[in-house]
Amino acid sequence: MPRSRPKPKRYLRKLASRKPCVHGEPGLDLRPYQILLRPLVTEKGTHQSTRYNAYAFQVNPVATKTQIKEAVEELFHVRVEGVRTMNRKGKRRRFRQDMGQLPSWKKAVVTLNDEDKIEFF
Repeated sequence: MPRSRPKPKRYLRKLASRKPCVHGEPGLDLRPYQILLRPLVTEKGTHQSTRYNAYAFQVNPVATKTQIKEAVEELFHVRVEGVRTMNRKGKRRRFRQDMGQLPSWKKAVVTLNDEDKIEFF
């Protein structure tokens, strides 16, 4: 039966000095003004804001629902009931003779408490 080759001492020392990997909190540490990029003032959005107390924002694509909720609460001093997000695919546009693609973006619809309101204008 063949013997296994002995390991070099330097390699054994390197293996002994290794420590397990320690991970931090998942995701990026974004500021509230980096999460909410702009409000979406559209006909549908104004209808939702008056009838359902829900406001639409364009948000950072890597932001999570909890980050969006905390950002809206901090920037506008309101209480958030729920957050709905959707990833919007960029539209195809023609640039001279070539077809191009607009960038994809993320949309968030934030529902507020009945007593709270956001005034954009």
